[in-house]
Amino acid sequence: MNGCWRPRVLGAWRFPASGPVILAGNHAHNIDGPMLIGTAPRPVHFLVKQEAFIGPLDPFLRGIGQLPVDRGRPDRAAISAALGVLERGGVLGIFPEGTRGAGDFAELRSGLAYFAVRTGAPVVPVAVLGSARAGRLIPALPPLGSRIDVVFGDPFDPTDGSGRRTRSALDTATARIQKQLTAHLEYARRATGRG
Repeated sequence: MNGCWRPRVLGAWRFPASGPVILAGNHAHNIDGPMLIGTAPRPVHFLVKQEAFIGPLDPFLRGIGQLPVDRGRPDRAAISAALGVLERGGVLGIFPEGTRGAGDFAELRSGLAYFAVRTGAPVVPVAVLGSARAGRLIPALPPLGSRIDVVFGDPFDPTDGSGRRTRSALDTATARIQKQLTAHLEYARRATGRG
């Protein structure tokens, strides 16, 4: 990441030094995941679409601890692997929008809330800004040498504290997560001047 772009990391000190953490990021470009893997203060295990695990990328992605997920159906193996990361005190990375888009947290899936409610792990919001611009030489990538900002926020507990794992608890946690992530994105835009 440092060889191709100029990442600027803000708020890394907010990231918990140990224990289970769910890293929740916006997703506007394919390089957002690799950028977070390369700049996070601790190793991150992302749920990655299984279509990426093809050819030479398969052993590489598995070797750096990424987790394949079938996005077309409930994937019990991926869920079990993700829960295992958190049970071992690791960092699980999730793009709660489920796929690339505007990267504004306008629509969230309930997977992030499920992992938070099930494990009690805190959620750390992160915003990647500047990755969606198209480069001149390689339009599929941001301009080489451009600055990409990675802004970590304060960890928070999205649950209601009851320990319940009901549909209502998931809905409440999802609403809290969306509110916190949207607020963090606005903060990150102001802090980086990308507002």
